[in-house]
Amino acid sequence: MLLAQWPAHPTAGPRTGSGDLDLKAPAPKAPDGHPDFSGLWQPMRLNLGNAKGKDGKGKGAPKRAPGEPPAATFGDVGAGLENGLPYTEWGRKTRDERKANNSKDNPDAHCMPLGLMQLHTHPYEKKIVQGNGTIVIMYNANNDVRQILTNGQSLPKVDSQLAPWWYGYSVGKWEGDTLVVTTVGFRDDVGLDVNGSPLTTGGKMVERFTRLNFGTLQIDVTIEDPKAYTEPFTVRVMQQIMPDTELFESVCEERDAAHYLGDLEIKQKAAAQK
Repeated sequence: MLLAQWPAHPTAGPRTGSGDLDLKAPAPKAPDGHPDFSGLWQPMRLNLGNAKGKDGKGKGAPKRAPGEPPAATFGDVGAGLENGLPYTEWGRKTRDERKANNSKDNPDAHCMPLGLMQLHTHPYEKKIVQGNGTIVIMYNANNDVRQILTNGQSLPKVDSQLAPWWYGYSVGKWEGDTLVVTTVGFRDDVGLDVNGSPLTTGGKMVERFTRLNFGTLQIDVTIEDPKAYTEPFTVRVMQQIMPDTELFESVCEERDAAHYLGDLEIKQKAAAQK
């Protein structure tokens, strides 16, 4: 379905001798000399190996080298941590209540903006546009848009005067070839995953973006939130380039229900509720 949205158009980039895009070629550079993250990306499939889950059944956490952060998943950010996320009593209670409610209040089920961690791991793709002083990420999940300021802007002070945002306030700085993005000022009802692991207004997120090569983007995310977690923790998200296609429109709005259900079915449901 995705590939049918746009006619095939070759992605600009290095090619192998056979003419295929060379995904292992060095990361491209922006005009300012820093790595260029521009492109269409989607989460890389995880190699779960033969590890068992905590219940002794099925596949468990993805394999990783010693010292590497565990891989985050859309359903459970802390799945790769040996003891799960370091919840406070409040944090665990909040997560358990949301999970026991079948995650029906998760924003993804209500066409509401998702938390940044969920957007990182969402199966839908995202497009990164890197400009001078600003990086824009366009998420296919409900056409959400986020900006990261790289123009030297300082972070706002988190206090009662700061208006909380779905995606918070993000500023980035370069450390060598890695872009370090710090985000504060979230709403108090943000979720990190489908299970409802919380992130509150007092939370801070630090993302380290590194383009390992032309086809691979690595993002290490550190969460710090004293209300929800006893200590900071770090997880990793791997993204892969999506060649020869483009971002397509994906609208999730209540008024768009007719597109999915049809006018007749909507009218029948409305009549049944009277």
